[in-house]
Amino acid sequence: MNSPELAFLFPGQGSQMVGMGKLMAEAYSQARDVFREADEALGFSLSALCFEGPEDKLRLTELTQPAILATSIACERVLRFKGLGPAWVAGHSLGEYSALVSASSLRLADALRVVHQRGRFMQEAVPVGEGAMAALLGLTPEAVEALCLEEARGEVLAAANYNAPDQTVIAGTSSAVARAIQAAPARGARRAIPLPVSAPFHCEMMSPAQERLERELKSTPFQDLQCPLVGNVDARPVTSGEKAKENLIRQITAPVRWEACVRELHKLGARRFVEVGPGRVLSGLVRRILSEVRVYNVEDPPSLEKTLRLLQEEAA
Repeated sequence: MNSPELAFLFPGQGSQMVGMGKLMAEAYSQARDVFREADEALGFSLSALCFEGPEDKLRLTELTQPAILATSIACERVLRFKGLGPAWVAGHSLGEYSALVSASSLRLADALRVVHQRGRFMQEAVPVGEGAMAALLGLTPEAVEALCLEEARGEVLAAANYNAPDQTVIAGTSSAVARAIQAAPARGARRAIPLPVSAPFHCEMMSPAQERLERELKSTPFQDLQCPLVGNVDARPVTSGEKAKENLIRQITAPVRWEACVRELHKLGARRFVEVGPGRVLSGLVRRILSEVRVYNVEDPPSLEKTLRLLQEEAA
């Protein structure tokens, strides 16, 4: 049963990669079933990679993406088993695929195969070293956009993730991103942090990946969603499977409008947010966007039990 005022949020990245989902799979058959299905869908042992590493292999984009998706859905299935479901879902970048699985629009096996290809397409779109990303802290989105216009100098440089009021990630050519990092402090940035990513995601340099992914998605069946998803591209609620598919295609080169997604969920009625999957990045961002809401996370049995206890106490 979907719980009123509750939104599930699905991450697009993880901090501690090796060991993702292991404790949950050891404790719950629902999580084990997800990893078993992932291994069968992909034709190799994703579960062993998640549980044991090695770290350098797990951080390859084409493996990172299905690993995070599988871990997120393993946690989601356990939450469902515990009787907790969302009224709305959203996901940050890759997390939008997990959100669509949660909303019963995408089959888990199909989502895993697509994101495995998505990771490979994104990595191959730009030769290693030619693109970069950086997080700019302490600047408004408008100030970041102005900085990108000034420092592009004929190269690609654009906002890629509008994460919070004072945090925007930029992407583009390595040289343009380096210029922006150097110029940011004079514009008032508190910090400008190069990100350890393998490609410049969510900018026009990803066009080759978008074209290849579109062919994959066109042949993938989508159902209409069982609960609304607020999408990255335009931060609007979606219930149509075809519209959700279209958004995933556009998402590759479009910025992630995460702050707008969270504000839209709040406007729709969400007052409690559960980050479902590895890490707590989205939890921190939600708190910076909406200080008045309740935020929880579920990535392992201890965080699951804590979240369930707090939600039960609130309902009492």
